[in-house]
Amino acid sequence: MELIDIIGFIAGICTATSLLPQLITTLKQKKAQEVSLLMFIVLLMGNALWVWFGVAKSELPIILTNAFSLLLNIIMLVLKYKYKDNE
Repeated sequence: MELIDIIGFIAGICTATSLLPQLITTLKQKKAQEVSLLMFIVLLMGNALWVWFGVAKSELPIILTNAFSLLLNIIMLVLKYKYKDNE
């Protein structure tokens, strides 16, 4: 693995894990009122396109980190729907 791939993984991990505090807060409070539905839909689309781009370019750091972000976005949208009545 080249240094640039390691940098790519680290950058992607930082970006992907930035969603974790919001996800954890939502799970603890069982509320998602402050969560912007539109923002997460746009993020979801962006991450899906990054995964597609990574596959087309055969770039594993792009594929893996954005697939993880995509998963977190899907979980957040599910929680937004699940806790909609708790608002």
